[in-house]
Amino acid sequence: MRKPRDFDSELQALNEKAKQLKSRKVLQLGELVIATGADALDPETLTGALLGAAKTKDAKEREAWRTSSKRWQQSSGTGRWPTALRPASAAPIRANG
Repeated sequence: MRKPRDFDSELQALNEKAKQLKSRKVLQLGELVIATGADALDPETLTGALLGAAKTKDAKEREAWRTSSKRWQQSSGTGRWPTALRPASAAPIRANG
């Protein structure tokens, strides 16, 4: 006879994993805000910019932002993606800049 599944413990493990992923997402968002220098903005301005970006449906505008992000990622100095935030499509960052 098979051992019955413990759905409660599986559900608890899934909930814990979801909580960890949400915490990691929040931490990464904070790292991104700092890495881009957006931490210098007041919260209202940053919130407005994010709301505008989230609401836009304009594909050309989104592509312009994506291109800007790629240029920033490839630039020297402060425009480096933190390792935890680096998109899979981003080229590896050379140590010598």
